[in-house]
Amino acid sequence: MYSTTRHGDERGSVVLSRDQSVITIQRELTAFARRARAAAARMHPELSLVSFTLLSHLEDQQGCRATDLAAYYMLDKSTISRQIAGLEKLGFVERISDPDDHRIQVLQLTPAGTAKLAEAAELRRQAFHDRLADWAPQDLDRFAEYLLRYNSLAESGS
Repeated sequence: MYSTTRHGDERGSVVLSRDQSVITIQRELTAFARRARAAAARMHPELSLVSFTLLSHLEDQQGCRATDLAAYYMLDKSTISRQIAGLEKLGFVERISDPDDHRIQVLQLTPAGTAKLAEAAELRRQAFHDRLADWAPQDLDRFAEYLLRYNSLAESGS
């Protein structure tokens, strides 16, 4: 077990123990997720963060099956079905028959879905630019590296 006290390092700055650092990371990632959901709701009330994520995935994959979305995001099929039904109702997603197997339905973005995704992505990109405007380039690079490292662990199942 690691200690949970703070102590100074050789430069005199405060260093957190491993346990305290993990607690801080957990708390801050939770706050980040909460802010992201709230910001998404303000920017596009009809396009939740989950919906934005699903639209982004469909764009990246150039369409896929609902079961593929459920597997990728480790969500129940009924959860994906509800989300997709909402996106279909908004006219952002449509189902087409797989050209190789007409029994399979592939989800793809409609032109309206592509436009809405581009609009939402630009607003979110601008919000990040604004929030990080005062960060030094090396801090941005380091932060990006840490996020890539953290998220690659999640994708590998660690």
